[in-house]
Amino acid sequence: MNFSSHALHSPVAVFDSGFGGLTVLRALRAQLPDEDFFYFADTRYFPYGERPAEFLRERCVAIAQSLQRAGAKALVIACNTASAVAAEAIRAAVSVPVIALEPGVKPAAESSRNGRIGVLATQRTLESERFQRLLGTYGQGREVFGQACTGLADAIENDGPASARVAALLDRYVTPLAALQVDTVVLGCTHYPWASAEIARRLPPETRLVDTGEAVARQLTRRLQAEHCAGGGHSRLLAGASVEPATLAEKIERLWGAPLPLIFWSPQALPEYSA
Repeated sequence: MNFSSHALHSPVAVFDSGFGGLTVLRALRAQLPDEDFFYFADTRYFPYGERPAEFLRERCVAIAQSLQRAGAKALVIACNTASAVAAEAIRAAVSVPVIALEPGVKPAAESSRNGRIGVLATQRTLESERFQRLLGTYGQGREVFGQACTGLADAIENDGPASARVAALLDRYVTPLAALQVDTVVLGCTHYPWASAEIARRLPPETRLVDTGEAVARQLTRRLQAEHCAGGGHSRLLAGASVEPATLAEKIERLWGAPLPLIFWSPQALPEYSA
């Protein structure tokens, strides 16, 4: 694939295992209206949080290299799990700017009034060396309670944020944080902002939710300007997925609020996994 054949001008490529990263894409497009974007959902292996770290590292590096070859001028890893296990490897493998996500422990620590912070994330993210470094750097003098949310990203994507399945999982994962008297909760997975209203409903009204989408958009803006490659697009958007698009239209429209132009894209030589 070459992006120019889809009328995209050196787009910014954004990728996630599914469509949670659309929350990041929304912030990127709001701040960078003069860019074209290609969003790739690696739906063949959604959700990443349940895959082995070494496999994810190899596959994400191969995806990043394929996106660069197709003409992307920058990459945004719109997935906390992929960022946690593969960001450094991706940066070593490509020559374009790479923006990775990380749970917003820093802004949470800066804004928390009582020093008690909850982090909703995948088990893979919470166990990662990257997250432990965040705690060591910004968690000093704070009580940080990590809550692994097994199955929540899958439920949000496949059943919808307002579904009974999501409600049951939020009761299990969010309600205990209220009992711990946290005053700030980090949304450590890009799927979770889709359910932010339901999450907030289970916490005291004054609790602050921290989402990093706007911070990622600011960082991407700085990097594009520093590389003298900002702008040049026409706000065009194309999405791709690693399974046939016909199966995805309903969930995309439910999350995004409108249809997206979607193609099947599965580059050759991507690592495959079998349990």
